[in-house]
Amino acid sequence: MSALDWIVVAGYFLVVVAIGWWSKQRVHTVADFFTARGRIPWWLSGISHHMSGYSAVMFVAFAAVAYNDGITVYFWWPLTIGLGVGVGAFLFAARWNRLRAKHDVKSPLEYLARRYNLPTQQVLAYSGAALKVVDIAAKWVAISVLLKGFADIPLEVGIIFTGIATMAYMTVGGLWADVLTDMGQFVIQAVAGFAMLVAVMMELGADFPFTMWGDLPEGHGDPIAGSVTTWLIIAFLFVKTFEYNGGMWNLAQRYMAAPSGTEARRSALLSCGLWLVWPLILFLPMVAAPLIVPGLTAGEESYVALSKELLPAGLIGLMLAGFFSHTMAMVASDSNVITAVITRDIAPVLVPKVRRLTERAQLTFARITTVLFVSLSMAIAITTRGEGFVLDTVVQLVAATMGPISIPLMLGLLPWFRRIGPTAAIVSWAGGLLVWYVVRYQIDGSTEAAIVGLPLLTSLVLYLGIGFLKPEGTTESEELVMSLNTDPDDDGSEERPGRSEVATG
Repeated sequence: MSALDWIVVAGYFLVVVAIGWWSKQRVHTVADFFTARGRIPWWLSGISHHMSGYSAVMFVAFAAVAYNDGITVYFWWPLTIGLGVGVGAFLFAARWNRLRAKHDVKSPLEYLARRYNLPTQQVLAYSGAALKVVDIAAKWVAISVLLKGFADIPLEVGIIFTGIATMAYMTVGGLWADVLTDMGQFVIQAVAGFAMLVAVMMELGADFPFTMWGDLPEGHGDPIAGSVTTWLIIAFLFVKTFEYNGGMWNLAQRYMAAPSGTEARRSALLSCGLWLVWPLILFLPMVAAPLIVPGLTAGEESYVALSKELLPAGLIGLMLAGFFSHTMAMVASDSNVITAVITRDIAPVLVPKVRRLTERAQLTFARITTVLFVSLSMAIAITTRGEGFVLDTVVQLVAATMGPISIPLMLGLLPWFRRIGPTAAIVSWAGGLLVWYVVRYQIDGSTEAAIVGLPLLTSLVLYLGIGFLKPEGTTESEELVMSLNTDPDDDGSEERPGRSEVATG
């Protein structure tokens, strides 16, 4: 990397510092820290929702899929997300927002104690937090792989540097810092993405991408190729519908932070449109990489090799700044929502006096929790040293266990399932995770479609079957669900129950 590239990277970090400082002035309570009190405009919420799905994993693991198998990566990943978010715009987005607006909920899991019971809330909180710490560790590994490829920075140094930088602005700025970093990431990604697209077009000719398919290895133009199957795409469609509409807790926060349920739906539709269109701009150069940097033995290195081959000084630095912003924004997003779960759902049960902390003390506690959580994820990333960790974690662990964790959380919001109670919720969670363990570790030769899809299907069947055979809905839980049908302004409700009413039932 040239001096100009490092200047661009340094400039990015100065912008991050400025974002953190500006955001700090807007954070005075835990409500500001976790949900921005519903003051984030719908368009910013939608862009943040979209960008929170990106990290350096895309330019390592997914670039490898594009290099080895071709355009199937679009049908397998962003297309399923876009369709899922589109469905969720009408099912889930507004309901998440109304939890905050009508019930003062600050964590996506905070309503579960009242909707089901406290044990249900706790098992989902602990299992989801454990999953997220491993997921974030995979993202630290991904950015460190890119840093080593661009600048030969050792893996441990890359993880520590990026982690400390993320903590520095996240702990002071909360959700405001997170969404503004997402916006900056969107701008950087747009400039860098179009720069790479133009560079590839100049290399392969103005008719790119229309004539490249015949020159690529056989099957690289097929929607179904390599290890990707039709069943895997179907499984991912169902998983991503749950994951990107709130099963991935930080994305529920984006809906909660919008001004109203109606605005949250608009933000979801914006995110849906971006998912269906924008990733094609990013993936087409990755798909074309075998024509420009052929013969790579490790597909994970293809995007780095492509950048070094085509981009001039300055743009490589911008690309690297984009990688930083992808990972830092997603980790900041995950850290904020996990901190919300620990602060609002786990800690008060373990140490009841946490409930009696002043607003200022709660905010300090949230910031300390953020530092500890990010530090733990960094330690896991350094310990694994990245050996086959990224793709295995993102696909086979996160995607496969997301269904069992998210089904009681997500379906519990919908009025059709309001009589389903805690027995169905806990059994579906446990059964799904058990099936994942058996398929993943006990059965040889399990396909990715089975690893991803069967846990979700098991959880869904158990939740619906037990729930309808053994309804346990209470008047309080049913009223909670039905209250999410309208915005406060639509039903004349001005009531804002306190946290204890929601979390303790």
